Amino acid sequence: MSGRHAKPRGRAARRLERARQAERAGHLEHAPGRGDGPVPASAATTTAVADLAPSSDDDFPLSHRQVLTILTGLMMGMFLAALDQTIVATAIRTISDDLHGLSEQAWVTTAYLITSTIVTPLYGKLSDIYGRKKFFLTAISIFIAGSALCSFANSMLELAFFRAFQGLGAGGLFALALAIIGDIVPPRERARYQGYFLAVFGTSSVLGPVVGGFFAGQSSILGITGWRWVFLVNVPVGIVALGVVARTLHLHHHRLNHRIDWWGALALVIGFVPLLLVAEQGRDWGWASGRAITAYLIGAVGLLAFVLVERSLGDEALLPLKLFNNPTIRIASIVSVIVGMAMFGGISLLPLYMQIVKGSSPTEAGLQLLPLTLGIMSGSVIAGQLISRTGRYRRFIRTGGGLLTGALVLLYFLRYDTPYWELAVVCLVFGLGLGFMMQPLTLAVQNAADRRDMGVATSSATFTRQIGGTLGVAVFLSILFSTVPDKIAAAFKTIMPSAEFQAATKDPAVLADPANAAFLKQLAESRSGGQSSLSAGALSDSSFLNHIDPRLAKPFFVGYADSMDLVFICAAAVMAVGWAVIFLLPHVELRGGPARANPDELAPEPALPH
Repeated sequence: MSGRHAKPRGRAARRLERARQAERAGHLEHAPGRGDGPVPASAATTTAVADLAPSSDDDFPLSHRQVLTILTGLMMGMFLAALDQTIVATAIRTISDDLHGLSEQAWVTTAYLITSTIVTPLYGKLSDIYGRKKFFLTAISIFIAGSALCSFANSMLELAFFRAFQGLGAGGLFALALAIIGDIVPPRERARYQGYFLAVFGTSSVLGPVVGGFFAGQSSILGITGWRWVFLVNVPVGIVALGVVARTLHLHHHRLNHRIDWWGALALVIGFVPLLLVAEQGRDWGWASGRAITAYLIGAVGLLAFVLVERSLGDEALLPLKLFNNPTIRIASIVSVIVGMAMFGGISLLPLYMQIVKGSSPTEAGLQLLPLTLGIMSGSVIAGQLISRTGRYRRFIRTGGGLLTGALVLLYFLRYDTPYWELAVVCLVFGLGLGFMMQPLTLAVQNAADRRDMGVATSSATFTRQIGGTLGVAVFLSILFSTVPDKIAAAFKTIMPSAEFQAATKDPAVLADPANAAFLKQLAESRSGGQSSLSAGALSDSSFLNHIDPRLAKPFFVGYADSMDLVFICAAAVMAVGWAVIFLLPHVELRGGPARANPDELAPEPALPH
């Protein structure tokens, strides 16, 4: 890093020398940019010296090795939150069966998403006021405590409550880790370091299903039910992260005496909780049902109240609306919502395709998604290195948007018998697109914001992506499960008369298998040819597909694959809109020095002596 800061320090030294020459020549009797009245020459010199001191040394004094040490603790914290997003999804069916609450499992997911999303901007604002370190440590501590409590749950409602508490900590892990990097690393260098975070995210997206599948498949480990280790595994990792961060993270923070926008936080909760609930439960409630309409109305009132409160509070607001007056932040936020929808929507469907259509176990599905992780890691490293050298990030966001759109279009052509190598190539392209987009979007927001708003700006980028991800998962899964019955029914009509299917129904070896015999009996008893009742059964529990003859299961594989094709093309259409919006993003070259300060705090360069 010292090499990269040599030029800024040289310029500052020359400016400082000019100031001293100006003082000797008597040209600094009025301190530039500091009030209206004259001041003594010595005071003017002090002001000039303070303003012209090499801020890169003061604001970013850490060596590469020190940054990596701090980064270790930050990545551990982010790893906890990222891993938790995928590890629980793999084990949730086993957990639900053990706690006798299969119909209540949606609340476990919703509770976590709601709390983690809502508190994200609150962490950003509070850390701007009181400092990052204490709130990052608080977030890790809450997450550890919530993970431990989840392992003791004896009902799905208890688990939902504990997951909500866990989400209070998870909401700060992503946003504060990125904000801390913004505090200790110059803007141009952030691209390189934030690439490590995306590598952690990609790694966790693969390890989550593998680890979750392993724990869920164990009856007990050390006398504790296997699935409870899904949450317990967070405790030792979190404790290590807590120790590393407490020992290595030392930030200079100047306390800002601002009020805390509790009314804005309350309005945000009232606005988003009903909308997230209806996004999660709308398929079961009915999108035009009385409960859904009530949720829409409450959410609209809450969001309107939030905007009014934030407008009245100005700089004191939880999410200052002035941030969105900046075209870079405004466009990047819109793109983040769309990318979040496409990213989480696509990633959530790929494991389902592997497990339902291809018959892979959760562990195998995680390993088969390694090309996706490779793409994310490669894309983030390539983008980080090149952005660090050139200071230009917009080209990567544009390229990433094109790759994501193209990958989703290619996923539309997935069939039940698509060879794995084709899917692996598409996953690699999908991952490259994410790697090229995610960190440059955060960099764009950080680079455009004032230094004092670093936390709230970073949290706004994370917040918009999480909102998009939550909506994407809810909407795309709703499309999937609402169209699967019809797709399976159509597949039955086409495949049942085929010679292959009919041969399977008469094969003695097939009939000798109890699983096949039970399936054929249900097929014969169904009035609609088997597709209606069997389609409904496949929606509630698809595990029987792994036990019956593949020829008999083919209509289900085709039906699921066709429904996923519809979801992928919808996601591609959404991402195409986002790709078009990306071209409206202004280009602002990343600075090699500190983040932009408040313009009111900058003094003009002193005039050269005549």
